[in-house]
Amino acid sequence: MASPQYPLAHLLTIKKKRLEEAEKLLQEKKNALKKEEETLKKLEKDRDETKVHKQEKLDQLRDVLDQGTTSDKIKIMKQYLKVVDQEVKKREEKVKKQVAAIEIAEAELEKARQNLIKKQHDVEKMENHKKEWLLEQRTEMRLKEAVDADELGAVMHNLRKKKKKK
Repeated sequence: MASPQYPLAHLLTIKKKRLEEAEKLLQEKKNALKKEEETLKKLEKDRDETKVHKQEKLDQLRDVLDQGTTSDKIKIMKQYLKVVDQEVKKREEKVKKQVAAIEIAEAELEKARQNLIKKQHDVEKMENHKKEWLLEQRTEMRLKEAVDADELGAVMHNLRKKKKKK
């Protein structure tokens, strides 16, 4: 006798597909986080280079002041330092925004990870249910076969009794 078709097979297939989708989403979120972290490194590098440039210009201004120079040249250098300082602040702000973007990406990654765990749990529950159902079906089939065999044996016995009486 062929084993019966699991009645929730379609649902199990759907849950497995959702699990695969959750795995893909988790991988996408990991890639997005990695990209955001790479962007942060680049922005930090740009900011640090600008800070170094500012320090170099500040040292240059101090050297010029020590040597003694015209006030026009000092004003120009101070004005340039202000521009560089503004650039440092802009780059620092970009770094802060990128850190916030990384925090968001990490939160989304964790959400995707929790979703994946839930989907895995759902599939495991369905697989366990299927195993239990199949075991139950086999037990029922064995019982039915045993009952059928008993009935067949009883019929055969009755036929033999009738033949002996004749």
